[in-house]
Amino acid sequence: MKKRYWFLLAFFAIVFSVVAWNYPKLNLISGFAAKNVASSHFADGRSLQMIEDGDNDIPMVDLATNSFDKKTKSASSNVFGLKTRKAIWRDGLGATLIDDNFDESAPYEVPKRNLTLTNLPFPYGDLPQKDTVFSNIDYKKLRIAVDAAFDRDILKDKRTRAVLVIYKDVIIAEKYADGFSKDSKLLGWSMTKSITGTLFGILDYQKRLDIGSKAPIPEWKNDKRANITIADLLNMNSGLEWEEDYETISDATKMLFLAKDMTRVQLEKPALFDPGEHWNYSSGTSNLLSGILRKQFKTHQQYLDFWYAALIDRIGMKSMFIETDMSGNFVGSSYGWATTRDWAKFGLLYLHKGNWNGDRLFDEKWVDFVTKPTKGSNGRYGGHFWLNRGGYFPDAPRDMYSANGFQGQKVFIIPSKDLVIVRLGLTEDKKFDFNRFVSGVVGSVK
Repeated sequence: MKKRYWFLLAFFAIVFSVVAWNYPKLNLISGFAAKNVASSHFADGRSLQMIEDGDNDIPMVDLATNSFDKKTKSASSNVFGLKTRKAIWRDGLGATLIDDNFDESAPYEVPKRNLTLTNLPFPYGDLPQKDTVFSNIDYKKLRIAVDAAFDRDILKDKRTRAVLVIYKDVIIAEKYADGFSKDSKLLGWSMTKSITGTLFGILDYQKRLDIGSKAPIPEWKNDKRANITIADLLNMNSGLEWEEDYETISDATKMLFLAKDMTRVQLEKPALFDPGEHWNYSSGTSNLLSGILRKQFKTHQQYLDFWYAALIDRIGMKSMFIETDMSGNFVGSSYGWATTRDWAKFGLLYLHKGNWNGDRLFDEKWVDFVTKPTKGSNGRYGGHFWLNRGGYFPDAPRDMYSANGFQGQKVFIIPSKDLVIVRLGLTEDKKFDFNRFVSGVVGSVK
């Protein structure tokens, strides 16, 4: 009996220690799970089983118990009955993770959208694209490269959901995993950063803002942060303190799953380096930029409308929506949703250097800015875009750049090949061979 007693005591001591050690994480786990359930179900109609097997199939997050309520358009999650978190869905704003102090009955503004159908073929309109066969495309080789991006056995290690390849404005390859289609809305995660950054290129082109000017942050006026420019923020080399880690309680996870106003989290961090001298990837910086965008407009409604009128609806990304935080700010770091074809349109806008079928959104020099390597990034990062200047993908063209997101969301832009390649899924670079995938697609273009 004594041995059994001591065994049970030791067992419960270990369980208690594990729970106590991870207890602070439960708030974040429940928050991640609830937010994902609300977004995935109410935006794309996915079942709870599909969400738990896919979107929430992440270590620790998969411990959450989840549910959603169609009547209230909300989702709730907890871990072992602890730390229940709730996310609400509001048409026009998407899903928002809320806290106990959030007033769900308070009125709110939504973006005004222009969803008028355009009588032009894809990508510039809503009609099917014209049948086009290019003599310089090896379609068999292309098909092999695209097929290889998807799982073909029970291991499910690639976990690709969608691949789209566009050459000279024509879709030359398109494939979806079971349960997904051209109409499925997929989360871009940090690809949203590139959307946020582009709005500054648009304002700069409209001469409403100079990215070389000091960041308009009153709290920074009396210390060395006063020298940080908007360009420094876009290049992620402001020198501000930030920890970007999604496996721990970090600045990034606390911001996304606890903060009421995400635009202020990076703003309140001290400077560790002089601006322009140290590259440090930061989701907080992108949300700070969202806050700076808010300051460019007299009203909150104008801020909401601008993202769509100036960019999203302007290039026909009708499926796209950006979700907001509890304070009504767009989460410019992470929460952009769109169909695969609409994500591809964003890539095409850059392939054409800001000219959308005769409508210029930003200057060609803006592309030079976003593709110029940031000091300290080893040729990997520019102005809110990822680069291949340093040969991170050794078998892909060096002029390739991309919008990247968590779990391997990518919109690749390859000017030298007139290509845009989109891959959306649930695996990162370490598990999915993007170098082989991209080189295979590029190799099909003679």
